[in-house]
Amino acid sequence: MRLKDKVAIVVGAGQSPGEGVGNGRATALTFAREGAKVLCVDYNLGSAEETVDMIKKGQGTAAAIKADVTKESDIKAFVADAMKRWGRVDILHNNVGVSISGGDAELLEITEENFDRCVAINLKSCILACKHVIPIMREQKSGAIVNISSMAVITTYPYVAYKATKSAMVSFTEQLAYQNAQYGIRANVILPGLMNTPMAVDTRAREFKKSRAQVEAERDSKVPLRRKMGTGWDVANAALFLASDEANFITGVTLPVDGGASVNRG
Repeated sequence: MRLKDKVAIVVGAGQSPGEGVGNGRATALTFAREGAKVLCVDYNLGSAEETVDMIKKGQGTAAAIKADVTKESDIKAFVADAMKRWGRVDILHNNVGVSISGGDAELLEITEENFDRCVAINLKSCILACKHVIPIMREQKSGAIVNISSMAVITTYPYVAYKATKSAMVSFTEQLAYQNAQYGIRANVILPGLMNTPMAVDTRAREFKKSRAQVEAERDSKVPLRRKMGTGWDVANAALFLASDEANFITGVTLPVDGGASVNRG
């Protein structure tokens, strides 16, 4: 019960269609299992409600809310909802992000519309969620923010918007950390590597017209540790540590969860 009596907002607590569990859902379930009350935010309300149902089956406390995170009014509304329900916000977990599914592409192929869409979902949503949560956490003199970036930041990645926005998220998280340390607020960012999630694997299988098994095998072969991708639970467990009091003296950190890919150089 490492998050007993904590209130957590998980943005992107539903998941894409496909096999396995996504990072956001796994994190919401993990936070609830460890005692947090969890507000599950997602554009797909039905998917967020599925996450809530899973939490309640485990005797946890959660609620679902629909939000278009590219709109500040929706972000303001879900923060207000958490406050109305539970009176505080201890943890903000920003998990949403798109690449291929958002129309991302290589430089010469990307359109202005798809670039703007990826920026709004990946980066603007994170910044505006923090904008509305930080005043609450400052008043509380405590809080933990965990942002989900990507190993695309420090590895070769072909698509423009995803790499650029996820890189910006790292710098923004560092700024959050140093500007809010005096208030007892911590901010850290996770770089997931190759993960076996619906968004990562099933989306690519559909886009590139391959079988799921083919995509899995190709991705597994690139992971140094056991030649096997990680799962949403690996990201969730890292997020749990960073959100908990066990990480009380950790802020401004960029944590790869990547099976050793970041040290596989040369």
